[in-house]
Amino acid sequence: MLAFVVAVMLVLSAVMGFFEGCWAEISDAAMGQCVKAVELGIYLAGSMALWCGLMRVAEKSGLTRIIARLLSPLIRLIFGRLDTDSKKAVSLNLTANLLGLGNAATPTGIEAVRRLEKSSRPKRNTALITVINTASIQLIPVTAAALRSAHGSSAPMEILPAVLATSVCSATVGIITASILFSEEK
Repeated sequence: MLAFVVAVMLVLSAVMGFFEGCWAEISDAAMGQCVKAVELGIYLAGSMALWCGLMRVAEKSGLTRIIARLLSPLIRLIFGRLDTDSKKAVSLNLTANLLGLGNAATPTGIEAVRRLEKSSRPKRNTALITVINTASIQLIPVTAAALRSAHGSSAPMEILPAVLATSVCSATVGIITASILFSEEK
């Protein structure tokens, strides 16, 4: 569906540009923005590669086990009792989100969903991990800071208090809502 919407927008833009007589400006803008999109993609890829690598080092060094133990009471409160593998997958995902890794947290989120589908309350737990990933409580908004830095911000991390407050509020509301909606699951 999204591909259809984008295709319609592109066709309508081209048709309107033709009728308005500004075809050259549309072509110049499209080509210029394509170059900027590639540059931004490369910039973000570097940031993501760094943080994904650091997450891998943390996992291999045992740091994620320590984080899992620290997050264990919170995970038990939200998800109930989980097996060790599920708890590890959820804690890795929460850690990636806490570090603000955004898209780099997706693989850990997918693994957490796979593990939680085998839990005692799969629908509820899958909904909860989805809500937590969507709300994405971020202690360090790496992706947002990288974008702000790429666009010339002199203080890319100044958004930290606002990001933390809004993500905690949205995660709390989402967790409560999902828990209520899936409270009947056995």
